[in-house]
Amino acid sequence: MKNTTKRKTLTLMSIGMLVISTSQIFSQFMELTDLMKGSLMGLGIGLLLTSMVFGNFKKI
Repeated sequence: MKNTTKRKTLTLMSIGMLVISTSQIFSQFMELTDLMKGSLMGLGIGLLLTSMVFGNFKKI
């Protein structure tokens, strides 16, 4: 992932935020196990961090 375009970076960031928000919404209305909550939050945070580390934000 050395040559990550801005579009791929924004896609990873939006998917990460979507995963975190849907896990919060589902946990509000349904009973999720702690493993499921933690896995979804970790996946979302991992996607966000990946997009920030490998993202090309030098040119806007």
